[in-house]
Amino acid sequence: MTTTDAVPAIERRGIAGVISRHPLVSFFVLANALSWLAWIPYVLSDNGLGVWDFTFPSVLGTSQISGMLPGAYLGPITSALLVTAITGGLAGLRQWGARLWRWRVPGRWYAIALLGVPLALVLTGAVVSGGEVHAPSLTALMLYVPLLFLQMITTGLAEEPGWRDFALPRLQARLGPMRSAFVLGPLWALWHFPLFLTEWGGYPDADWTRPVFFTIFCVGFNVVMAWVFNSTGQSLPLAMLAHVSVNNFVSVIWGEMFPSVSESAVSQALAVSGVIAAVLVIVLTRGRLGYRGRELGSGGKLDEPVLVGPDHRLQP
Repeated sequence: MTTTDAVPAIERRGIAGVISRHPLVSFFVLANALSWLAWIPYVLSDNGLGVWDFTFPSVLGTSQISGMLPGAYLGPITSALLVTAITGGLAGLRQWGARLWRWRVPGRWYAIALLGVPLALVLTGAVVSGGEVHAPSLTALMLYVPLLFLQMITTGLAEEPGWRDFALPRLQARLGPMRSAFVLGPLWALWHFPLFLTEWGGYPDADWTRPVFFTIFCVGFNVVMAWVFNSTGQSLPLAMLAHVSVNNFVSVIWGEMFPSVSESAVSQALAVSGVIAAVLVIVLTRGRLGYRGRELGSGGKLDEPVLVGPDHRLQP
């Protein structure tokens, strides 16, 4: 054994050693632990269980920004940053961060994220409402793009550098695209579970079926997210856009277009639409989900994706 081979064995002891040997498990544990601990006051407050006589201030008509967002930022993105720094050093951090700036992808993927996702939700709403569709107000339409941008720097930035940027490539390198999608989906849903005891999850009016249907949606839509991420050369912005397009449409437009659909029906409809979308993607890609193969490089870091085609862009 050479001197350079022996150094990691000496340096990688304690917590750093555990994280180096089990980066994925460490990421998932840290993401949940950090967020859940930070969400305890929100869950116990009057915005949740009501144990603590305190109400989180409302920002833009919701307590989620003040009560939920700090814990969200402490979870996936912070955990991915810590684990990447320990396992990959500066080179790993550069590779992890580079995917955040991959905006240059074929325009059809922007159309899928910005137009295809809302269109699918409109069709879903039209079905579950029995064809009772109302035109959204001018105010909602004017707010749609600014709030989409806000969702990008809140929900998108808090979650996707962890779930898709850090976890998905590593899972796919070990399990392949299909198995990794069905592993990551439930774990993504699990991270949200404490929030079902707050206003975010409709507490106290929502019943036990809400987290069940939410998990089904996460599993299905995670397949779509993996397809978008893989097919765009691992573009994190496009994965973020696909994610927040769902959130933004449901929070801004859905209630105005489909006022007769109950909250419980919305959860069921999203779950069904997520499953249908997943099946379509699986069939159209023959289970590859746009994945072309990744290998772990030295030090546990993922090699850059192999670009194909004369213009060096991944084909769908």
